[in-house]
Amino acid sequence: MKRRLIAAAIGATALVSGAAVAVATPGSGIIEAPILARGSFPDEVGIKFGVRHPDGKKEIIQVGDPSETVVQRIVVGPGGQTGWHSHPGPALVVVESGELALYRADDPTCRAHPYGPGEAFLDPGRGNVHIGRNLSSDENVLLYVTYFDVPVGGSPRIDSPDPGNCSF
Repeated sequence: MKRRLIAAAIGATALVSGAAVAVATPGSGIIEAPILARGSFPDEVGIKFGVRHPDGKKEIIQVGDPSETVVQRIVVGPGGQTGWHSHPGPALVVVESGELALYRADDPTCRAHPYGPGEAFLDPGRGNVHIGRNLSSDENVLLYVTYFDVPVGGSPRIDSPDPGNCSF
């Protein structure tokens, strides 16, 4: 009886895991995305970002646990995209070259927010589902991303299903 329960639990876990993979939207045209560094603060650190949006709305984004911080370099080729995803915590993105069009899952109009060379933006993470697209036909987009609140040894990315608000 105990073996049947264990087998059923393993089967249910595999089924749920498989369902999550089936609805995820993987990126395409990602040329490289190496993790450059992972680090932990040995001291107690509190990090808070204040953001004023174009509509004038202010938002305070608190980093809950900065004990694991990850830095990644991402190159998105022409016509490439990141797939719909979120992050465990805030992500600070710097665009080195090219232009990234960012779309948010909670925007029913599917309006692009373009970010070009030398610009940076803060993604609050924690369920803020979005997709980044390189709309260029001949230029790469080069991004440097610093992720906060990453589980120790875990991924800075959480795949998400297509929210259905954009038709690319």
